[in-house]
Amino acid sequence: MAAALDSSPLPPGVRRIRLVRPVQRFIRTEAAGGILLLVGAIIALIWVNSPFSHEYHELFEYHLGFDVGFYSVDEPLHFWINDAAMVIFFFLVGMEIKREMVVGELASARRMVVPAAAALGGMVVPVAIFFALVSGSDARDGWAIPMATDIAFAVGVLVLVGSRIPTGLKVLLLAMAIVDDLGAIAVIAIFYTDTIDLNALGIVAGLLGLVYALNRAGMWYVPIYFIIGGFAWMAMLQSGVHTTIVGVLLGLMTPWRSWHRPEDFPAIAESVLNRLRPHTDETGAELAREERIEALLEVAEVGRNAVSPLDRLEHALQQPVAFVIVPIFALANAGVELSPNILGDVFSSSLTWGVTLGLVLGKPIGVTLGVWIAVRAGARLPLGVDWGQVIGMSFLGGIGFTVSLFVTELSFESEALLTDAKVGILLASTIAGVVGYLLLRAVTRPARS
Repeated sequence: MAAALDSSPLPPGVRRIRLVRPVQRFIRTEAAGGILLLVGAIIALIWVNSPFSHEYHELFEYHLGFDVGFYSVDEPLHFWINDAAMVIFFFLVGMEIKREMVVGELASARRMVVPAAAALGGMVVPVAIFFALVSGSDARDGWAIPMATDIAFAVGVLVLVGSRIPTGLKVLLLAMAIVDDLGAIAVIAIFYTDTIDLNALGIVAGLLGLVYALNRAGMWYVPIYFIIGGFAWMAMLQSGVHTTIVGVLLGLMTPWRSWHRPEDFPAIAESVLNRLRPHTDETGAELAREERIEALLEVAEVGRNAVSPLDRLEHALQQPVAFVIVPIFALANAGVELSPNILGDVFSSSLTWGVTLGLVLGKPIGVTLGVWIAVRAGARLPLGVDWGQVIGMSFLGGIGFTVSLFVTELSFESEALLTDAKVGILLASTIAGVVGYLLLRAVTRPARS
């Protein structure tokens, strides 16, 4: 992107609009997506525990691939969901992190203190509880499972509480969850990489450098970036680093400024709109029609250039990710057999209890403690938020579904360990969601009509 685009700060009014409107849209989308996510998980559980469980496993083990001569991939459908489709999910996460860092709650040190402290406490304490409870080196490989917060489910519970919830608490939860995601991404990149292929990583670095150069040059033709991203994904797949990291990096590199400020749109478009004048004679009418089409296309281009690539892509991808990719991910990964024999083994597993208590106890304790330390150090709670609401929100942080399941798949190959961890995630997410909902309803008064 051209350097001139970053030459002047956004006016305060525009900064507020660019923060509030995306957050409102995000909350609506995530709340609805959380319902579909829950539906996907329930379908998976019912399917796996039905007489048709064989078809479930057969579907997600069905192999798909492609061969372009110099590169070929042949993997089961489960791989394409977790390692390809979820790259788009993490690309969206990367853009959300970028937005919060430039115009949101993480844009200044003063504003990011409370959510960062909440997220840090919500990562450290669950891991400490996990290590205190879990025995066995193989099971301990899943230590990062209780670190994550599922934004869709957590926001969905907040929406269920309704108008009782102050906007400041919603923004605090979103900012905390985004910092939480940033921590989970760092953990995946650093600790869930077995072997590194430096040549493949060099190709990834070169392609990301090309993306940066095209951004600086002002090239905003999105298909070009998807092609480059596809090649970066193929190289990352060979590098040993998980492919979702390339999605996050591309999200962080997406330009967040537009060619011209949105408030300048009327003045810029006015000269074009003046050409939309009717003519009386037949020849003039035909000419006017061509001019009108050209002018309208020009206005559309001016409007498009008033929206940054980050805003445009985030708006385009939020619904496909929330309503398609994440529910399919839940369907593919939440299928856990719950027969009496298996449940007996699961509830005697230290891994199950490490995950469950890490989320149900570790998250609330860590988040509340982190916020308390930040406030004691001089930070302030968001406007309208009290400590009862902070505690209720901290339980929602224990809903660790999507990213927790994702980390589980990275952590274990043993079917028994996968089952133990997934049952812990499902149990903890249910308890945390219910307790958080009840607490928030109890401590927050209904809004006046």
